[in-house]
Amino acid sequence: MSHVPHGLHDEFPNDHARIHKLKTSDKHFVGLADRYHELNRAIHRVEAEVEPTSDDVLKDMKKQRLALRDEIAAIIAT
Repeated sequence: MSHVPHGLHDEFPNDHARIHKLKTSDKHFVGLADRYHELNRAIHRVEAEVEPTSDDVLKDMKKQRLALRDEIAAIIAT
């Protein structure tokens, strides 16, 4: 599969070092990042029409991704 858009490094291009540090030192952050990555890949599969689903399910998945992104952003900003 090609590049999956909306990865954490795409979403936070100026915070690569901070993300790496958090991934090696903060278990809560690792869990959030893992959930974000899994959900993001699932959304990409739906959008690429590899795994079809309803528009409502896709919309809910995107809302969940946004909530995770916001929580991750708050941690990165601290």
